[in-house]
Amino acid sequence: MARDIDVATKDPPTVCIVENDASLRRGLVRLVRGHRLTVEAFAWPGQVLRRLQAGQLHCAVLLLDIHLGKMSGFDLHDRLTQMGLSIPTIFMTGRDDTTSRERVRRLCAKAYLVKPFEDAALIGAIRMALKETR
Repeated sequence: MARDIDVATKDPPTVCIVENDASLRRGLVRLVRGHRLTVEAFAWPGQVLRRLQAGQLHCAVLLLDIHLGKMSGFDLHDRLTQMGLSIPTIFMTGRDDTTSRERVRRLCAKAYLVKPFEDAALIGAIRMALKETR
């Protein structure tokens, strides 16, 4: 049975997922949708960037892998900030290191999750980010 995430509006907020691993991306989509949230998933940062620039997408929370290829999750976050967008961001990585952890802290991200992480950790981070944006 799907669980509700308490939000202030009738329309569920959109969680935007940027993850280049197709299998993990599908799993994240299933998990987040299972909590009655709308999900938009992207394999590459440029895809979400174009949709946001065109005004075709509103992300309540951004779930962002750090290591994505040519444009990293950090690069995407920097571009969004330059565009004047402040989207609560949860960073995830398969390679935990002090430098990334510190950078995420300086960016005031909502969470830093090291793969593999517990489903409850992700849903908890999303809940906290949504509460702060109301």
